[in-house]
Amino acid sequence: MTKQKKPNVQDSYYAHGGSMRQFMRSLWIAHGRSTKGLVHVRDAIDVKRTMHIVGMCLFPALFFGMYNLGVQAQVAIIDGAAQADAWQLIPFSALFGLLTAESGFFAKAAYGASFYVPIYLITLVVSLFWEVIFARVRRQELHEGFFVTALLFSLIIPVATPMWIIALGVTFGVIVAKEMFGGMGYNFLNPALAGYAFIYFGYPTEVASLSQFVAVDGFAGATTLTEAASSRQMIYADVSWFSVFSDPNWWNAFLGFTPGSVGETSTLALLLGGGILLLTRVADWRVVAGVMAGMIITVLIFNAVGSSKNAMFAMPWTWHLVTGGFAIGMMFMATDPVTASYTRNAKYAYGLMIGFMTVLIRVLNVKMPEGIMLAILFTNLWAPLFDYMVARANIKRRLKRHGN
Repeated sequence: MTKQKKPNVQDSYYAHGGSMRQFMRSLWIAHGRSTKGLVHVRDAIDVKRTMHIVGMCLFPALFFGMYNLGVQAQVAIIDGAAQADAWQLIPFSALFGLLTAESGFFAKAAYGASFYVPIYLITLVVSLFWEVIFARVRRQELHEGFFVTALLFSLIIPVATPMWIIALGVTFGVIVAKEMFGGMGYNFLNPALAGYAFIYFGYPTEVASLSQFVAVDGFAGATTLTEAASSRQMIYADVSWFSVFSDPNWWNAFLGFTPGSVGETSTLALLLGGGILLLTRVADWRVVAGVMAGMIITVLIFNAVGSSKNAMFAMPWTWHLVTGGFAIGMMFMATDPVTASYTRNAKYAYGLMIGFMTVLIRVLNVKMPEGIMLAILFTNLWAPLFDYMVARANIKRRLKRHGN
């Protein structure tokens, strides 16, 4: 009785028409057995981890913004304004008394925190309330997205905004811009920006007033952007984009020592936090590059055209970068993976349109010098169309490649 020869893997491969080269290649790529057991590496990234990363990246701008709020209040008090007569300052008054020209770092930080913390708490509680209601009705788990929505909304809202308007804005953003379309992952508008836009146009005297940005009584100053928009002189006529680096006013705006919302003043802090988002790939660099390129190109066009009546035509792109909410919009709002475009080429177009619309609104709309909010909301509507156009172009290219 002859012993039966054990089938050889190589002979079996040749029997099915494979070549020696293909066989050797298969040894490097795969083998005939499937893996079993806990052998696959799984990435721990999920919605919860993503939201935590975004929140932590906002902390530098948040903490500096609270300190700067106290700094701006101190400057206004030195110039003749009075400390705000607000219930938020009851703990501050018990600990530090009055904010004066001699108040130190901790007093100024505590002064700013006294106004910001209640804003964040009311924003968080209201957004959590509506998220729980809709999660119970739909019998779904509660996602951590409300945490970032509340944080972003509280950072872009003027500090002296009445609490009932804040609650109304958060309610609109969560219900109309998010939950009505299916909740987390289904919204096509940024909830924080949608809520802010609602109260901005619904209650302009309570939100758009310059006195809302500094927590004192009798503030008579203005933000850098509103000063430029209201100016009738060519204040930037002889200013080039690189000459601003020797201007102390530009450095104050870059570092964040200017009046404004808590999370919008420090471009440096926002770029640092946004850089971490890019490194962790939570945010896509293509969107940021598109926004930056769109802004610079549009500014250069307006600089070349010029205007004797509108100073914003001559404003260099380096000033656009550090004024208003451009930095937080570019790094944290435009890069929202739910409302932004998905395909790679579409992300460039998406970012370019945001940068273009931002400058267009800032320069041509004197009554609304801040344009990043409307630019992002408007481009959110175009994001699916950009993806569709890229997908159709890819289909046509593949059909042409295969001769169909």
